[in-house]
Amino acid sequence: MNEAAPTSTVIEKIKEESSCFQAMNIEISKVIVGQEDIVTFILIAILCEGHILLEGVPGVAKTTMIKAVTRAMGLTFNRIQFTPDLLPADLIGTLIYNPQTHCFETKKGPIFAHLILADEINRAPAKVQAALLEAMQERQVTIGSTSYGLEKPFLVFATQNPVEQEGTYKLPEAQVDRFMFKLFVHYPTQQQEREIVRRNLDVNVISSVLSKHDILRAQELARQVYVDEKIINYIVDIVFATRIPREAKLPQFESYIQYGVSPRATIALYQASRAYAFLKRRHFVTPDDVKAVAPAILRHRLVLTYEAEADDVKADMIIRTILNAVPTP
Repeated sequence: MNEAAPTSTVIEKIKEESSCFQAMNIEISKVIVGQEDIVTFILIAILCEGHILLEGVPGVAKTTMIKAVTRAMGLTFNRIQFTPDLLPADLIGTLIYNPQTHCFETKKGPIFAHLILADEINRAPAKVQAALLEAMQERQVTIGSTSYGLEKPFLVFATQNPVEQEGTYKLPEAQVDRFMFKLFVHYPTQQQEREIVRRNLDVNVISSVLSKHDILRAQELARQVYVDEKIINYIVDIVFATRIPREAKLPQFESYIQYGVSPRATIALYQASRAYAFLKRRHFVTPDDVKAVAPAILRHRLVLTYEAEADDVKADMIIRTILNAVPTP
């Protein structure tokens, strides 16, 4: 997994391309007030081709944020409202019989876009979630007996409402694990809310500063950011601390952690830390990059026990303690 250090040409390209992403941040800030961390993680997800699970109460601009990013990047966007009566065909498409040609024709569903907003994903039944799972993991969908590839970049932004749980379905662990990040969208501060009132929150004011080809080129450059062997060992140590807390000198968490994070989390930490370094205009990863992305990657993959719930021990608290306990290279 360890790679050679990038050449001087690649280093210059990384600085140049990451500047374009800074320009995109400026465009997004025309509409989105605050939420800088959320926007940063959305950019990281785009660079890593990862998916995001957003949790926040209604009205905190989750949809507007995704629309703003889509417009600034010149990508296609579809919003799908997940409901208990949604069918897989409503998501991926279906075969329709044409009486004039006496043939079945494929009608593609809203999943065929670059960015998908799966609104209130936990309201959809298991069959719909399974259909979305194939799209997220394989970047393809199957309609009838034919598989259709999804155009790159393809990202799913799924939202959950933490307040109203009536008529919801718990997301399977296998699906939750396929989201690179779980992010909490919080209320704005008083100052930010005053600014929201003053501004025109119309995404049409945003100009497209990147193209699809720019994004694909940036993804390739992000994969060339250098990761030292010591950083890789550091990432693995963090992951193993969630599985065997005693070896990380954290025996107090053994009764709280039912299952540690999966190897997919290790890969996500590796990829996201490179993308984070890229956005910071660096050609190498530091331990601080790993720490910056770790909570959003680990929090939804850590399966806690009933004892943790009884003692009000949250995943984020455990992750912060682990990051402080694991020796930094």
